[in-house]
Amino acid sequence: MILVTDSERKIKLPFSRGILTRSITLAGVDVGIAYIIATEVQKELEGKGFRTVTTEEIRELTYRKLLEHGLKDAARSYLFWRKLRRMKVPITVLLGGTTGVGKSTIATELAFRLGIRSVIGTDTIREVMRRIIAPELLPALHTSSFLAWKAVGAPEGSGIIHGFEDQVQHVSVGVNAVLERAHKEGFNAILEGIHLVPGYIKLDSRDFMYVITVRNEKDLEARFYERSRYSKRPADYYLEHIDEIMAIQEFVVERARENGIPIIPNGELEATVVAIMDDIMKKLMEELED
Repeated sequence: MILVTDSERKIKLPFSRGILTRSITLAGVDVGIAYIIATEVQKELEGKGFRTVTTEEIRELTYRKLLEHGLKDAARSYLFWRKLRRMKVPITVLLGGTTGVGKSTIATELAFRLGIRSVIGTDTIREVMRRIIAPELLPALHTSSFLAWKAVGAPEGSGIIHGFEDQVQHVSVGVNAVLERAHKEGFNAILEGIHLVPGYIKLDSRDFMYVITVRNEKDLEARFYERSRYSKRPADYYLEHIDEIMAIQEFVVERARENGIPIIPNGELEATVVAIMDDIMKKLMEELED
């Protein structure tokens, strides 16, 4: 067994190929290649007869292996993310977008790669608020986002956005409370949900917000059918309201443009995750350099 010593935390832990693999994927390396590199690191340490090794030595060896594989940009990213972790810079990632665009899946993957334990959905925040606030007081809170217009008595058509905004305004109170707690305590978190609409959320300098989209109704329809295979949410229910859902997407995208929030089309999961992580790294690098 190889023990890894951490000079900052003054602890020793067994070398973990899985943990190293995750650190390498953080640099945008495919998980398969990351595992191969982590294995090569382990074999080299074992071949040299190491029984203890420092985190700095692991970092230098991994950096060299990335270069040997021709992954120059990934090697640079790897060093950056390792440095950021040592600095203990707290970050919050927010993923907005309409129903069915893949926010939860992206949030889960980002959490794994960034080593973030707290993933909070705005539906959870809304459910807590529902238990506290009666339907008679806030009717829009107690229905689907794309049907809130009925609860507030708005006319069909243009009223869809009015009802949605009414629900977002109320849920944003809870969302902003969660963000304030994260900022105060200095912990990392990922928030995802349809209620994360640019302009309603109070962002800090370490908050990174993105709006996730689909290209068209056909792509969204396919996602609903795929999602129904692994959950209790029937595709037909959402397909009946696909026009309202796409109208909400147009509204959220427009708010993103007005507030300078990046819009990320979610075609392929890996490309989406890499685009978000690259943007976070770029902004953090600029901030740290300043």
